[in-house]
Amino acid sequence: MPGVSDKRPLVIAGPCSAESEEQVMTTARQLNEEGIKIFRAGIWKPRTRPNAFEGVGSIGLPWLKKVKEHFGMYTATEVANVKHVYEALKFGVDILWIGARTSANPFAVQEIADTLKGMDIPVLVKNPVNPDIELWIGALERLNNSGIKKLAAIHRGFSVHQTCQFRNDPQWQIPIELRRRIPNLPILVDPSHICGSSELLYEVSQRAMDLDFHGLIIETHCTPEKAWSDAKQQITPAGLKVLLEKLILRHSDVDRQQSKKLEEFRSRIDKCDDELLNILEQRMQVSEEIGEFKKENEITILQTERWDTIVKKRTGMGLKKGLSEEFVSTVFAAIHQESIDHQNKVMNE
Repeated sequence: MPGVSDKRPLVIAGPCSAESEEQVMTTARQLNEEGIKIFRAGIWKPRTRPNAFEGVGSIGLPWLKKVKEHFGMYTATEVANVKHVYEALKFGVDILWIGARTSANPFAVQEIADTLKGMDIPVLVKNPVNPDIELWIGALERLNNSGIKKLAAIHRGFSVHQTCQFRNDPQWQIPIELRRRIPNLPILVDPSHICGSSELLYEVSQRAMDLDFHGLIIETHCTPEKAWSDAKQQITPAGLKVLLEKLILRHSDVDRQQSKKLEEFRSRIDKCDDELLNILEQRMQVSEEIGEFKKENEITILQTERWDTIVKKRTGMGLKKGLSEEFVSTVFAAIHQESIDHQNKVMNE
C-alpha cells in the first residue's frame, strides 16, 4: 500500500467531505506540511436521511487530482458502487475504501470486486455497521478472490442500541479476532467514527497503538467548526500533529529476560483458565440436573425472576471485585444462554 512502512502509525488524514477546492487544497497543504503522505476526502457521502448533505459528487475528484499534482500526496476516497469506482479511477485516486454500509451488502461488495478484478490498487474495507466479523471477512474475501492483493481493514466501531460514550462502540474483541484469523492483514483504526467527538480521539488512537494495529485514519479539516458534515469529530492539521506526537508507541518484541517473566504470568493465566472451564463444566452439570427436575415436574425452563436476581447479585459482586458491569453482564448472559441450552436438551430427550 502507498505510504506503508515499518514505522507506526501509518496515517491517512483529510476532511470527512470534500466541500470546495479551496477547503481541500488548504487542508492538504497544512497536512503536507505536517508530513502526512495520504490525503483522504469523502466525495460521495452515504446518509441515513435523503435531505442530508451527501457529498459534492464527481466534481470534487479534480480537486483530489490537484492535491496529487501540487503536494505529491496519495489520495483516498470511499466508493459505494461501480459508478463511484469508475469515476475515482478516471481521476487517478490511489486508494479506495469501502464504507460500513456497503461492506454489510455482499451484492454491492461483489459488484465492486468484479469491477476491480485484476487491478493493482489498494482497497480498504471498513467493518460492517453491525458487529458481524463473518460479514467483514466475507467482504475482504470477495475482493481477494478478484485478485486484489493490497487489502487492509478499517475498524470504525459498531452501531449498538445501548448507551455508549462513543458514537460507535469499538468492541475491540472483534478486530482482535480479525487479527488472529488473518494475521498478515493490516488493520487501521478510524477513531473519528468510533468517537464522534474530537475530545476522545487521543484515547482511542492510543488504544489502537497499544493493541499493535498498523495505523490511523483521522478526519482532519482546516476549519472543523465550519465543516458541512461531522464537524464535532474533526480536528485541524495542527491538532493532528499534537495528537500524533503524544502517542506512546510500544513494541511487541521481548528479550529473553522479559520473555521468561511473561511466561510465568501466562502460566498463571493458563491455570486460571483451566479452573474456569472446570467450574463451568460443573455449573452445566447442575443445569442439566435442574432440567431433569423441571421436566419431571413440567416446569418451564425460563424463570425470569430468578434470572433477574442472578444478574443484579452477580453484577454487584463483580463491581466489588473490580470488574465492569458490562463485562459481568456479558459473561453471565453467555453462561445463562448455555445453561438454557443444556436444560432444553434434557427437556427434549
